[in-house]
Amino acid sequence: MQQGTISVQTENIFPIIKKFLYSDHEIFLRELVSNAVDACQKVKTLSALGEISASTDQLKVSVSVNKDAKTITISDNGIGMTAEEVDKYINQIAFSGAEEFVSKYKDAQIIGHFGLGFYSAFMVSSKVEIITRSHRKDATAVHWECDGTTNYTLSHTEKTTPGTDIILHIAEDSEEFLDDYRIEGSLTKYCKFMPVSIQFGTKTNWEDDPSGEKDENDRIKKIEVQVENIINNPTPAWTKKPIDLKDEDYSNFYHELYPSTFDEPLFNIHINVDYPFNLTGILYFPKLKNNFEIQKNKVQLYCNQVFITDEVKNILPEFLTLLHGVVDSPDIPLNVSRSYLQEDANVKKISSHITKKVGDKLASMFNGDRPDFQEKWPDIGVFIQYGILTDEKFAEKAPSFTLYETSEGQFYTLEEFKEKIGTLQKDKKGETVVLYAQNKEEQHSFIDSARSKGYEVIILDGPLASHFINHIESKNQGIRFKRVDADVVDKLIEKDDALPNKLSEEQQNTIRPVLESIVDSKKYSIQFESLSADEAPFIVTQNEFMRRMKEQSAMGGGGFYGSLPDSYNLVANANHPLMEKLLEANDSSKEKAKQAIDLALLAKGLLKGEDLTKFIKRSFESIS
Repeated sequence: MQQGTISVQTENIFPIIKKFLYSDHEIFLRELVSNAVDACQKVKTLSALGEISASTDQLKVSVSVNKDAKTITISDNGIGMTAEEVDKYINQIAFSGAEEFVSKYKDAQIIGHFGLGFYSAFMVSSKVEIITRSHRKDATAVHWECDGTTNYTLSHTEKTTPGTDIILHIAEDSEEFLDDYRIEGSLTKYCKFMPVSIQFGTKTNWEDDPSGEKDENDRIKKIEVQVENIINNPTPAWTKKPIDLKDEDYSNFYHELYPSTFDEPLFNIHINVDYPFNLTGILYFPKLKNNFEIQKNKVQLYCNQVFITDEVKNILPEFLTLLHGVVDSPDIPLNVSRSYLQEDANVKKISSHITKKVGDKLASMFNGDRPDFQEKWPDIGVFIQYGILTDEKFAEKAPSFTLYETSEGQFYTLEEFKEKIGTLQKDKKGETVVLYAQNKEEQHSFIDSARSKGYEVIILDGPLASHFINHIESKNQGIRFKRVDADVVDKLIEKDDALPNKLSEEQQNTIRPVLESIVDSKKYSIQFESLSADEAPFIVTQNEFMRRMKEQSAMGGGGFYGSLPDSYNLVANANHPLMEKLLEANDSSKEKAKQAIDLALLAKGLLKGEDLTKFIKRSFESIS
């Protein structure tokens, strides 16, 4: 029997590992199972090269819990270790066997690289044992044991089959890990797609009775059979070639990733890159809701099929965190505990590549089947707007497939829309005026008024509308967006052929006090405009600039504009016959003005509470 001291630079290495190496203690299971998977992968590599003679059909990792003995055992039938290898890779911390193996066999699919994963066992254990036998000829099984100090024992033992058993004697403060549900949950989280079968316990299957006995319905009886519970899928969809997958396969994998999700994704992008870095994955476009914050952080990051994190904002641009799916790359730099990303040039290259792939996919869909793309627009529009606002490279590519839907349900790119409206929607300065609505139902009367004059109105109803409009205006000279209820349509377009105003300034000053007695002058600014006599006597509008600033402040968490009260304009149609009656300043004309103003407020959704009740009562009285 050999005794010795583990080669480290400090006597306190284990307390340091326990306290600082990993932020979450359950990661010990990921690290030890990863090592076991690597041991199996090494058998495949060496067997293919003829360096060892071994069957690779039944390679697997098993995890078991013994509550009475308070132990967890991770077993594999992989490459195993000789006494010399145990001394080299276990007794000398950070001398990674995986790293050395990868250097020698560069194409091997090995998970580990750091050499510290094994020592995560001491985060939950008071003692750790290794029983291992190498696949090498004439190998002798060895037994290694350590109680969490730097002292260990290494001796020969009995083990008839190649492979390794890691036995953890669970410490009192970690006995939660002796619960089967706790272990299975951790295995499912971290090891769900590791490339070697991982077994934990058994499960019940119903199979045909081998005796052939039949039931009363003349069907072969079913019997309960206990079979191994394999918790992982060793060959997930992203590890396969796109040509080998059907739409059904992508859908099934989506639901494998998100078992509680019933919606189908709109489409997916399969990433498969081997130069200048290795990157695989599948990204899904979900049906986005306007409250898109709840859609974020659904992309999972893997390294050689080992789950790392679902916090991928460092590897994906902000707007791509709205997608779902998997990204897997051994070239993404991780910290020593594989807990989080480290910034470097590769991360930026990978991020740029994914952005390009997404942009290319959207352009391909738009050009390949525009009607289908237009059908998907209500679900992907907010995603594209978000990308334009937050990612410069994506914004450069996006105009070719960014659509604007009109109130009549027609779709145009911005260039197509400018061509469609031609000179009709240009103001006196020659700038193109794009009329838009954020709520087709609430702003219907304004849309109808604009349409009656031959103007087109687009619908921008997402949460990013104000920010998006600002961006488009800043990138396109000679174009202004005006919400259709920001003013009367003729004022928004500002044509030279405006109607003459029938009211003199003195007459306006006579009517103004009457209107101020009906509405709150602090909330409503009274304006007189020259409109057709056929149009409504009053219209309620809201200043475009102030409304946009308030909306953007609300998205950004407040600020100066967000604290300002809402303000509106009460626009009086100077050419409407009611204005002449108001010059008489009698009770009858004032009552008519009150009713007309309430109708304008109702059209704007501003007539509420007691005022709405009184309006309804007056309306019923007028027809009784």
